[in-house]
Amino acid sequence: MAKRSIGNRRRGRLAAALLFAATPAFALEDGDLGLTVTAEVPGGAAPYPREMVLLRIRGTYRAQIALEDLRQPSLPHFGWTQLGRDHWSRVTIQGQEARGFERTVAVFPQGPGRFVIDPFVHRLTIVDGGERRVVEVRSAPLPLEVAAWQGPGGPDAPEPWWLAAQDVTVTDQWEPEPETLKLGEPARRTVTLDARGVTADALPPRPVLRTRGVLTFAGPVERQTRITPAGPVARVTYRWDVRPGVPEPITLSAIAIPWFDTRARVMREAEIPARIIGGRAAKVAEEAPPPPASPWRALAAGLAAFGLALSAWGLSRHRAAPAAPALRRLARAARRRDARSFHAALTDAGRRDPALAAAWRADPGLGPRLAALDAALFGKGDVPVPALDGLVRDLRAIRAPAAPADSLAPLDGPRPAKV
Repeated sequence: MAKRSIGNRRRGRLAAALLFAATPAFALEDGDLGLTVTAEVPGGAAPYPREMVLLRIRGTYRAQIALEDLRQPSLPHFGWTQLGRDHWSRVTIQGQEARGFERTVAVFPQGPGRFVIDPFVHRLTIVDGGERRVVEVRSAPLPLEVAAWQGPGGPDAPEPWWLAAQDVTVTDQWEPEPETLKLGEPARRTVTLDARGVTADALPPRPVLRTRGVLTFAGPVERQTRITPAGPVARVTYRWDVRPGVPEPITLSAIAIPWFDTRARVMREAEIPARIIGGRAAKVAEEAPPPPASPWRALAAGLAAFGLALSAWGLSRHRAAPAAPALRRLARAARRRDARSFHAALTDAGRRDPALAAAWRADPGLGPRLAALDAALFGKGDVPVPALDGLVRDLRAIRAPAAPADSLAPLDGPRPAKV
């Protein structure tokens, strides 16, 4: 948990000195200096372990204050964090001007039981009767009852993870969408869990993402806490690389995250949703053209089949090219945005088909982008990687120069001698 820094204390003392410097000095009386501490729990219920409790520390002072320092007691049974800086204001009490002080501290009891929060002590240097002197204003001890959880699960259960929060939201993002994946193609899944009223260390560990037929590789977990006047707001981000291991569509099961709603005082459940891996690609592959309904349609289908045969013949010629395997690897590397694999496939294509590689380098639109890719990977790191998807599209549009006609002569047998 965060602790109050020395810099915050110095700024607080300076603010108090500036705020009270113009206050006239007078002799102190009973009731001129007061400090109170109250505990706030939603609905006034007894909190459960690890549930946020707000401590409001308020002071009212009818005196000229030169310096101030609020000393917090040790909180051995609590985690805690201060919510923002101390706040000073001008108030009126029984018709007399006074200075108001307020600090908010969020505490998190670590277990059930009856606890007593020791007094906070506000050490003030005041001007009283024209002289400076130090006084200590103490709050009363604060009893706090922490209830034991009744029912299944709870703070002491090893599973499921206990999460007591004001609100929990789950965001699930994929790149690319999982339904478009084919066998062996990867996708990055990023799940973000946001919760109000807790710090990041209270959020659950990365869940297990495991389904038969799907390969998952877990990435690093990122946690962060943002402090607001109403309490901390925590975020944890989980990442996985996901690949389908079978050609059929696979359902990646949903993952439930139970949590206790500290406002409504009921258990709720957030969910990482289920997703289908490879469903759209498999569905397209399974679709078949409808049968012809008349002779004219049969004729049209025959013409279409002839056209498809011509296209397949052209495609087979393209795939038979020496660089065809490397071109397919180029496309896969571009979809993954893997610049190093892209460069390796590019080098392999040039080795297999030097004429095609020379045509790439000679093209005025491709040559500078290929040079930029080399500089981004092997230079000083100040050149961005060009867009790989557009680059592979333009590379495929270039064809190697056709071989000279005479190069086919040996296949035709010896030519007759000229007379």
